[in-house]
Amino acid sequence: MTFTLLRGSYAICRLGSSDEIPSWAGGSEFASITRTRLELSIVCDEGLVPSEVRAERGWRCLALAGPIPFDQTGIAAAFLKPLADAEVGVFVVSTYDTDYVLVKAVKLELAVSALRGAGYEVIEA
Repeated sequence: MTFTLLRGSYAICRLGSSDEIPSWAGGSEFASITRTRLELSIVCDEGLVPSEVRAERGWRCLALAGPIPFDQTGIAAAFLKPLADAEVGVFVVSTYDTDYVLVKAVKLELAVSALRGAGYEVIEA
């Protein structure tokens, strides 16, 4: 399986559960907006996020080539194991077609090495 390293740096933002989705939330190569009863979580290009927004910045995004059929099991477990073994923290977002793995930029080289060591191909967008 192949991961593509997306361009840019991403932020993972936390807003209040009843907050409106801000206009800056989209407009990047990858964005994810999730609302629960406890929070509004947004992942997007960090350059779009206002400085006053509560956010973890400095993430890079790896996209697993998809689509991945819904009846396939263990896909995420398989790529998370080598990352966990390498002590790389992750933030995973799943979509209808595939999975996206965000890792801190300072751990990117280690993450790519761990994935390649586990047999994954990693290419740049």
